[in-house]
Amino acid sequence: MNSQKQPRVAIFGGGSWPTALAKIVMHNVDSINWYMRRQDQIDQFKVQGRNPDYLTGTKFDVSRINFTSDINAVVRDSDVLIMAVPSPFLKLHLKKMHRSLKRKIIVSAIKGMVPEENMIVTDYLHLKYEVPMDQLGIIAGPCHAEEVALERLSYLTIGCTDINRAATLAKLFETPYVKTTTSDDIIGLEYSSVMKNIYAIASGICYGLKYGDNFQSVLISNAIQEIERFTNATNPLRRDIAHSAYLGDLLVTSYSKFSRNRQFGTMIGRGYSVKTAQLEMEMVAEGYYGTKCIHEFNERFRVNLPIVDAVYNIIYGFHSPTLEIQDLAGKLR
Repeated sequence: MNSQKQPRVAIFGGGSWPTALAKIVMHNVDSINWYMRRQDQIDQFKVQGRNPDYLTGTKFDVSRINFTSDINAVVRDSDVLIMAVPSPFLKLHLKKMHRSLKRKIIVSAIKGMVPEENMIVTDYLHLKYEVPMDQLGIIAGPCHAEEVALERLSYLTIGCTDINRAATLAKLFETPYVKTTTSDDIIGLEYSSVMKNIYAIASGICYGLKYGDNFQSVLISNAIQEIERFTNATNPLRRDIAHSAYLGDLLVTSYSKFSRNRQFGTMIGRGYSVKTAQLEMEMVAEGYYGTKCIHEFNERFRVNLPIVDAVYNIIYGFHSPTLEIQDLAGKLR
């Protein structure tokens, strides 16, 4: 990135989170490139001046947006790529791409792992597409897209192994209603961002089973301990687990009415099958995929993760939510 001129910034994705990120970034650059898979969505966006499917109350100056459904064109014409597509579809999008990513700065806003590969997104981009680690960043922290749309005060942490680059990237996301901090704990932040979705599912299951606030507080207290144990095992580093990028993100995802993972879990707790709950969800619950990835990845590290194991048993092993949570309750302190 040349500090003397604005970088050419691209947003990847057509959902609520990429829409919120576009709103943020457009505070700081004159124009953006925006890749969406569906041409019909782009066509309606141009006419209506808003995303026709997500955050529909948020208006955009479409004269400042270069829309495209061609992933190679957006990579060619951009310096900074902000990827916010759901993790299950990342490989599908990237398979269409035949341009090199080696000289691009890529910021992952994907709070999930690459299914089947069981890899966090930055590792996947580094190993499969040879993007240098110091050119990879992530967005972490408690920041629901719906509240960004309403311009409610939010906080983001920008992670990169190059802390100076993290600071430069953070300027893209600073607005009167978004405050930013930086971190070089890119691995810990990514794993925490994945795991908090699993605990939000657990929280929703317990809510659906009519467990109260007292139990929920114990559940989430144990959840942050699991995150700390796992991040310490996978990437030993001095970190403040009480920082908003870890604990704050866990809390908002576990308790907020905007949390799709909590919503998914609540449906399971109320007796929906996993398949039925997925069909009724309008958006992807990243925690469904993250649960399997973390459970399988943890076979290497053997970290004690009883809440992750309980969620895995319920949504992949089809165990009774009632019996599984009863068993889990005896393991919490």
